[in-house]
Amino acid sequence: MADLSNLPNVSAPHLDVPTQEKLDAATVSTHPPRILLLYGSLREKSYSRLLTLEAERILQHFGAETRVFDPHGLPMVDSCPADHPKVQELRKLSEWSEGQVWCSPERHGAMTGVFKSQIDWLPLEIGSIRPTQGRTLAVMQVSGGSQSFNAVNQLRVLGRWMRMVTIPNQSSVAKAYQEFDDNGRMKPSSYYERLVDVMEELYKFTLLVRDRSDYLTSRYSERKEAFPDLATSLAAAAMSHETSQDETKDELE
Repeated sequence: MADLSNLPNVSAPHLDVPTQEKLDAATVSTHPPRILLLYGSLREKSYSRLLTLEAERILQHFGAETRVFDPHGLPMVDSCPADHPKVQELRKLSEWSEGQVWCSPERHGAMTGVFKSQIDWLPLEIGSIRPTQGRTLAVMQVSGGSQSFNAVNQLRVLGRWMRMVTIPNQSSVAKAYQEFDDNGRMKPSSYYERLVDVMEELYKFTLLVRDRSDYLTSRYSERKEAFPDLATSLAAAAMSHETSQDETKDELE
């Protein structure tokens, strides 16, 4: 074991030293990456939904298996039990996913209540583990006016809180009503090119992370909390081994 004399407050049995070998995936998934897409508007002509559907088409082209959750009918948080069918649908989709896309309109300088309600219905933990932990995430927003990043910045905070691997790139579409044609398809523009960039990055990160998420999200503090007796048991085993060696030495003498 490495010398920890300079780290007197560290519990050696719980400390992991990351290596390149440990980051190698033990098994490599062969199924398509599973991506859940969420949007934050109930309007009949929802630009966040249209942007989400455009993102889904790109992901499907790359080979992803996708699901888009329809927030219509999802009750307000805590207004009913969690066994409500829409709540259960959302939670199962989140558990199914390996990556997610979050897209909200910006309203009053923030994400919408429709979007936040979806995240609030996801449990913070199941058996001390956040059910979104280790999944990849891409964040997007649409605005009715000039370009802004208020909503995507908030979505990043949420993603961190849910312990997701949020990719660096993001999409913010200004004056969204100008960016879609009468068939609901996104027009050619720098906004569309950025959308392709973001989905390409999400797909790559999902392939990179999904078979390593357990190791990437393993934390020293949580190992200490989950296995408090590990240090004691290892110390006892070491002492027992030393005692056995001493007895063998005495017999030989």
